[in-house]
Amino acid sequence: MALEGDDMLNWESVLSTAKNGNPPAPRRVEMSEAEWEAKLTPEQFYVTRKHGTERPFSSDMCGLFAPGIYQCVCCDTRLFDAQEKFDSGTGWPSFTAPLEENAVAYTMDITLGMTRVEVTCNVCDAHLGHVFPDGPPPTRLRYCINAIAMEKES
Repeated sequence: MALEGDDMLNWESVLSTAKNGNPPAPRRVEMSEAEWEAKLTPEQFYVTRKHGTERPFSSDMCGLFAPGIYQCVCCDTRLFDAQEKFDSGTGWPSFTAPLEENAVAYTMDITLGMTRVEVTCNVCDAHLGHVFPDGPPPTRLRYCINAIAMEKES
């Protein structure tokens, strides 16, 4: 989704969106905590609904680069294209941009004594991971995403 010109996705635009509001979601999926818990595995529930983090290098998804689309494990929203995926060496799947501008939402995260930008699914609010300003061109962004929060579209 790397936009062009003045609309280029970059760290400043991510920070601005996190502070000033996200684009409208294409649709909404809302469930009770009990419904999410029944739908998801315990690990998926912990990461996506309780803002957890999986252990680094705990998924082989980091090393898989076959073409395809990664979608939210909770609501099937299309989030990232494998064309934007790169090996960051961090132990989590990393991408330079979301598939669509309104696929993800950004929130300032000041937990654990750090200031970061949290990335969530804009449709169901599932915690996906965080975005950092240390990725490769053209966006120079690194979307560090929990593998357990996504699945490859079939």
